[in-house]
Amino acid sequence: MAYIGIDARLTHYRLGGISRYITAIISAFEELEPAHEIKILQSRKSNRRLSGRFRSAGLWTPPHHRLERAALSLELWPHRLDLLHSPDFIAPVWGARRHIITVHDLSFIHYPEYITAESRRYYNGQIKASIARADHILVDSEATKRDLIDILSASANLITVHMLGVDEAFQPLPRATTAGVITALGLPEEFFLFVGTLEPRKNLVGLARAYRDLKDELPDAPKLVIVGRPGWHYEQLMAELCTVGIDQHLVIRQDVSDDQLPALYNHALALVAPSLYEGFGLTALEAMACGTVPIVSCVASLPEIVGAVGLLIDPHETATISQALKTALTDDCWREAQSEAALRRAARFRWNDTARIVLERYDALLS
Repeated sequence: MAYIGIDARLTHYRLGGISRYITAIISAFEELEPAHEIKILQSRKSNRRLSGRFRSAGLWTPPHHRLERAALSLELWPHRLDLLHSPDFIAPVWGARRHIITVHDLSFIHYPEYITAESRRYYNGQIKASIARADHILVDSEATKRDLIDILSASANLITVHMLGVDEAFQPLPRATTAGVITALGLPEEFFLFVGTLEPRKNLVGLARAYRDLKDELPDAPKLVIVGRPGWHYEQLMAELCTVGIDQHLVIRQDVSDDQLPALYNHALALVAPSLYEGFGLTALEAMACGTVPIVSCVASLPEIVGAVGLLIDPHETATISQALKTALTDDCWREAQSEAALRRAARFRWNDTARIVLERYDALLS
């Protein structure tokens, strides 16, 4: 029996897509019953138990520290791991016989101006070393695979695409079930919705300008609701949003829990993701699983996720975003048909399928 470690330290420090990926594959592993011994490597500061079946171990090394790769190597040495999976892509210098990493996106290379100088130094200094160290690389989309090959000269033979899944909590819900959440958050009965980290890469200023144009044409258009926690250059983003002039029609909520999100998707006229770049686009998938129409950028991985469902927009062209909002608002027949198509599309994305591919890679590396 081989010993496999899963680096889950990030789940203590940061919510979001990568943490959700970590918890989802661990949960799926419990159902799939892998033949190997799994050990969940968590922060010693965490009181959260991520698995009822697998053992856990506490580590002192924090994620995204400049000495992380060396410090983590020292901490891992006593565990004598046969394989280490680094879901946040930073592999230690050593600490296991085999290493597998998951690279979710290369946004820090595509848009370095949208992250802090410290983060830019950290990621740029680690990514090439981690790829060189990895025995295999998992990615969320074909777009990220192409980026790794074209930008970082990674070998295509060492990369496996595993599309992410969607939690069963994201599904169509009756209004009687969701009304309490909407009331508690002080939201209107219907609205356009954005969900994601509040940072410039998400193109929220472009969305706000497109929404302003929609309101000029259709004054009765419902409000725009933005849900997410602060990210890089948050203060700059908020200052720019204030200059657009839609404050009275804009609702921002930073305290929405994962449990409340399905209710918001169910009440939204459309989920709008006008990002300049996404490695996967989990919120578009979650929205589709609730029967909500996605309006997403025609760049990077987002077209892979939505397929022929909803509308693709050019994130650099405000008019295309505004027109898409208008279509979702005014064409009830189209929106109903797209809602049904969204449910069919989302049913194809299952976390157990994602986790099964991960286990296959584990087996291949250990054989």
